[in-house]
Amino acid sequence: MFWVLLLLLAWAFAGLACTRLCLAAVRAAASDAGGTAPDGAHALTLYEAAFLSGGPARVADVTLVSMARQRRLLLAHTGWATVVDPRGRDEMERSVIGAIGPEGQSRIAPVRARAAGAESVRRLADGLVRAGLAVPDGSGTSVGAAVRQVRAAALTVVVLGAAALALPVQTGTPRLLVALWFALPLTLSLSCLAIARFEVHPYSRWASPAGQRLLGALTRGPAGDERSFLTSVAVRGIRAIGEPELRAAFAHRDQPWRE
Repeated sequence: MFWVLLLLLAWAFAGLACTRLCLAAVRAAASDAGGTAPDGAHALTLYEAAFLSGGPARVADVTLVSMARQRRLLLAHTGWATVVDPRGRDEMERSVIGAIGPEGQSRIAPVRARAAGAESVRRLADGLVRAGLAVPDGSGTSVGAAVRQVRAAALTVVVLGAAALALPVQTGTPRLLVALWFALPLTLSLSCLAIARFEVHPYSRWASPAGQRLLGALTRGPAGDERSFLTSVAVRGIRAIGEPELRAAFAHRDQPWRE
């Protein structure tokens, strides 16, 4: 009867994950209904759009791209960043310049990491949370995080079920019956995922429902100028960059580096 213990574990994983998803969806709906920033009342800045789309790392990326496009920062295709103009025009730019260091040159990967963790980015995040546009502690309380947990629970149920079926049957319980018992928590998990797909998709790690609507309005804006290009990078990330050399500079960001 050891398979019964595995079944209980499967139900525990599935039940806790699905409960968390339901609670996260309810909190998101309540926040959307009683948020402090109605749609249209807040015009997103470029940095705010970047944070809501991709978090602190996206803010650093947009700042780097913006400075490079203005020829105040050189991003080489070899993955190095070089300061051309040491005068930052705002807090984010000054954070990037400070992350590069006094020598005026550094690998892009550590610059991106330091800039993403700067105090200016934390203040930006706090302001968006207060405005009801960002999810508090985007790494763990959003609907997207809960959905990922349900997916992991579904996989865990499959693994536990396979382990139960691999055990020697000593009580005469048909293996088909064992499989059907494990199919129940798996069905629960998959049903929750399906409902979430229709009711609360798209999932966002950083933006609240109100923030997602403002981001949607940004993507429907006119295209063709510098502002629209940077907005595209803020929303879609570096894959929106058209220049081959600039894209090549970011392609090196995940390679090992040394101080």
